[in-house]
Amino acid sequence: MQPVLSLSGITKFYGPVRALNNISFSVPQGSVFGVLGPNGSGKTTLLSIILDVLKANNGNFLWFGQPGSPDQRKRIGSLLETPNFYHYLSAVDNLKVTQSISGRGDAAGIDRVLKKVKLYDRRKSRFKTYSLGMKQRLAIASTLLGDPKVLVLDEPTNGLDPVGIAEIRSLIIELCHSGHTIIMASHLLDEVEKVCTHAAILKSGELVTTGEVNEILQDEDVVELSAVDLNLLAGIIEPIGNRVNIDKEANTIQLCLPKGTAKLDEINSFCFNKGIVLNHLLLKKKRLETRFFELTND
Repeated sequence: MQPVLSLSGITKFYGPVRALNNISFSVPQGSVFGVLGPNGSGKTTLLSIILDVLKANNGNFLWFGQPGSPDQRKRIGSLLETPNFYHYLSAVDNLKVTQSISGRGDAAGIDRVLKKVKLYDRRKSRFKTYSLGMKQRLAIASTLLGDPKVLVLDEPTNGLDPVGIAEIRSLIIELCHSGHTIIMASHLLDEVEKVCTHAAILKSGELVTTGEVNEILQDEDVVELSAVDLNLLAGIIEPIGNRVNIDKEANTIQLCLPKGTAKLDEINSFCFNKGIVLNHLLLKKKRLETRFFELTND
């Protein structure tokens, strides 16, 4: 299946500063693709380039297998910063203003996008009466005018409280399930882990890694296990793994093995044959936060 977006060798300078260096990756159709990185890593610069807000010094990108064009741009909804909605206007009237500026969609489209973001019942309420989460949902509604196939969102949960973050997280998942491909930059790693299917991690303008989130998380297999005597268990299993970590608070041991080699039934049999009966055995995933810091810290 043809990627929605393909980047090849994207490089961007700001004077002597190289903001992006030879960035290449592809975004699959139907994915929620996270662009991750510390502040100053080049996330917003990258999104600005693929939206033709900035020009790259070198490299190129293709939308739907073709160079960018005005027609293709209509298939992409974007939110690089929160729109300047009028506080005294309703959601409907604000979207009418957005629609007149962008030329996207029609009157029926406004009702459709408000239903998608679950603001239809509040469509006549003034913008100033909305919560932060509702304001951000209206901003996302503005990107949906004209029914674009791809949404590009820069920090869509930035500044929101936990309730607002949960609302946007659920909305992004629903939009993906309804056929949209979503490209989002974020530093909220826990949220990205919950919604993204794929990701690219940037550091100082360099691409550190890219791929499916599950693949990025797993640079090795981590098996969590426990028995009555943790110290005895640790001594027995230590020779079969890369390393063993004892968590006395949780009363568990983490056994780290080369990626793709953990076989729980064999570990259980090995321990049993050594006289140890396991009361807990689980193949764990690393948290994205843990893996992110492993990849981006020197």
